[in-house]
Amino acid sequence: MDRRVFIGMLGGGLLAAPFAAEAQQAGKVYRIGYLSAPTRESVEHVLQAFLRALRELGWVEGQNLIIEYRWAEGKIERLPALAAELVQRKVDLIVAPATSAVLAAKNATSSIPIVMIFPINPVELKLVASLARPGGNVTGTTFTPTPEIFGKHLELLKEAIPQASRVAILYHPAEAGSPRLLKEVEAAARSLRVQLQRLGTRGPEEFDSAFAAMARERADGLLVFGNFISHRTRLTELAAKYHLPTMYAQGEYVAAGGLMAYGVKMADFVGRAAVYVDKILKGAKPADLPVEQPSKFELVINLKTAKALGLTIPQSLLLRADEVIQ
Repeated sequence: MDRRVFIGMLGGGLLAAPFAAEAQQAGKVYRIGYLSAPTRESVEHVLQAFLRALRELGWVEGQNLIIEYRWAEGKIERLPALAAELVQRKVDLIVAPATSAVLAAKNATSSIPIVMIFPINPVELKLVASLARPGGNVTGTTFTPTPEIFGKHLELLKEAIPQASRVAILYHPAEAGSPRLLKEVEAAARSLRVQLQRLGTRGPEEFDSAFAAMARERADGLLVFGNFISHRTRLTELAAKYHLPTMYAQGEYVAAGGLMAYGVKMADFVGRAAVYVDKILKGAKPADLPVEQPSKFELVINLKTAKALGLTIPQSLLLRADEVIQ
């Protein structure tokens, strides 16, 4: 063989090797887990927003990405076992929407990267060392820049019904963020001179008794927290039945017939989690990716529901609303 041809072939082979390795890496199919407390049906629009954001970044389910879904069907106590399943499946990454899902994933693994969506107080819960430098295997987005957001819910409800002196608060006692949430609402209640009726409720089987208790105590309004999005239709129906003005943390409740909501527009912000997935699958370490916080919160008001409740929403509140449903 001619020496120049041999050297050319050898050099070409050496040059081709990195490109071959890069092509192989590009052709890898990654497997990620999606661990969620509610039913898929109840959060389908949010999930689709997440999948759209992934596609825009070049990750297509069924092509270069396999997603192992685990739905707790509204039963938070199922999350630890579901998280363990994902770890056993040796997924490359776990996406965990909401506080309880992140905690279950974190307790199940300290090595598999976890992208969290909207947990409450991730530093206080020791999910991350700090928002700027998470320092472990967890990063992503957090629900609120300050926990005082929960007191804001009571302030807005009080503005809508100034005469309210007693407000019920429906929450899930098993959710890790509940103690801090209650603390902030109680602080707001003291300043507004409102009495709170705390009702820890684990699921729809306890809704009827909870609303009956509100009626007995003559609650003037209701705050709904907790991961009850799967049961939003039932909750809004009960609020209407008991003629109870209610403030929620997500606009989806208002679309289902609730009175008011104040919080992040999840379908928009959830797409940010896809950016973390993209970076981590491309080699970034969760420890080095700062946790992102929402900068905008939306107030949504349903005037049709207000009319059915016999309420006149103050003009000052309507002018501040980001969306008004007629």
